[in-house]
Amino acid sequence: MKARILNTTLIAALLAASGVAHAGRGDADGFTTQARVLSSTPVYDTVNEPSRECWTETVGYDRTAVRSGNNTGGSIIGAIAGGLLGATVGKGDGRVAAAAVGAATGAVVGDRWNDRDAGYVSRPRQVERCQVRDNYRQVLSGYDVRYRFEGREYTTRLPYDPGKFVTLNVNFNVVDGPRGGWNSSRNDWND
Repeated sequence: MKARILNTTLIAALLAASGVAHAGRGDADGFTTQARVLSSTPVYDTVNEPSRECWTETVGYDRTAVRSGNNTGGSIIGAIAGGLLGATVGKGDGRVAAAAVGAATGAVVGDRWNDRDAGYVSRPRQVERCQVRDNYRQVLSGYDVRYRFEGREYTTRLPYDPGKFVTLNVNFNVVDGPRGGWNSSRNDWND
């Protein structure tokens, strides 16, 4: 029971304190009204959304040597011819060595001899190129509104088109000045 009374008292104190703070701001004496819209002009911002475009171009040709086929036959014929030639040149025990050197040289020459029929192939060389293009567009950002209130014209920017009338918050605040003031002893104004 004591906890309930304490909670109720605490809530009442908080509500009273918030009412005093709200009244101290000066907007307790305000109200809303409508003013006639004289003009409403859309305002646009320019936004860039760049895009990347890529394409492939042919910029030249690459030449590549192409072998005519299997060179095993040329190597064998070259080795036999080189071995025979080496055997006829050498004498005695050097004949075997000369035949071996001739066979090896003949194999290399025979392999290369077959390459004389090799050709070249031209292939186009492809290159990717890219470019960034700007894409500008207009985005509605608000409205410049001109309206009349109490015989005077005002302007403001709103995020929406208000239509024929705009709703205003009107607040009254006392301005302290050199003339007049509140006389607390007589509870009236002195001039």
